[in-house]
Amino acid sequence: MYDPLTFHDRFTPEQLEEQYNLRRRRPDYETVVMPDWQARSAQARDAMTGTADLRYGTGERQRLDIWSCGDRQAPTLVYIHGGYWQRGDKALYAFLAQPFVEAGVNVVILGYDLCPAVTITRIVGQIREGLAYLWHHAADQGVNRDRITVMGHSAGGHLAEMMMGTDWPAEADTLPRDLVKAGIPVSPLSLLDPVRLTESLNAALRMDAAEAAAQSPMLHHPPRTDAPQMIVVGGAETDEFHRQARMYVDAFATATRPVDLYIVPDVDHFDELNVLADPSSTLFARTMTLLRKAA
Repeated sequence: MYDPLTFHDRFTPEQLEEQYNLRRRRPDYETVVMPDWQARSAQARDAMTGTADLRYGTGERQRLDIWSCGDRQAPTLVYIHGGYWQRGDKALYAFLAQPFVEAGVNVVILGYDLCPAVTITRIVGQIREGLAYLWHHAADQGVNRDRITVMGHSAGGHLAEMMMGTDWPAEADTLPRDLVKAGIPVSPLSLLDPVRLTESLNAALRMDAAEAAAQSPMLHHPPRTDAPQMIVVGGAETDEFHRQARMYVDAFATATRPVDLYIVPDVDHFDELNVLADPSSTLFARTMTLLRKAA
């Protein structure tokens, strides 16, 4: 029986690269995947009603976009993008917002500063600031602060798990313990030490062992409430991403806290987002079910 918290120690550096350096597996990311998302997101922004680039903090990228379904009482989906905390931009993911807006959900996409300009620790703090801003300004922005679900992909999945593990009243006595009503971490990084040991990724992160431990949901940030969660991973993802998802479910699911695992059939780390944006997909339907229950 292996220990899921230390299993990566058995890997050689090259094996860790194969498991975590996902763009190696998609040589078409720069030429096909990202241009497709950019084009679809440009069309989505033209089709939706909302407010872009609202500043929620002092960091250069601490801005958020709010896309409105027209119903102030509708569920609020907060999306946090991935990119190993060092790449990506919120504007690239408007294509994910559109099908949810059309289904009656208000969508907020959070931006944040990137490594190496800031640390992962600081990024976690920025996302907390974003949710606190949303809580305090929800009425002004036309969203429902009592129906917040947090979703993130990859590094954003890590950040979503960290939000589920946040003691909100400790951040500010004006914030409720159950600020987040549900979580959907997609391909999350629940344990950061393997990423620290992946040289190509950690060059920009500059993460040491202490920070990797301190910012790992598995080690120091268990869920603070019994809010339901759905952990998502692509069926064609690496073994390590399956382990990262399963260890969180195994550790934190209880009789009173549903933490379900959904494996998206036959897709990798990137194509699972295309499935998420497909209103006819099981993943979209399961996400909508959780959003509607979140209250």
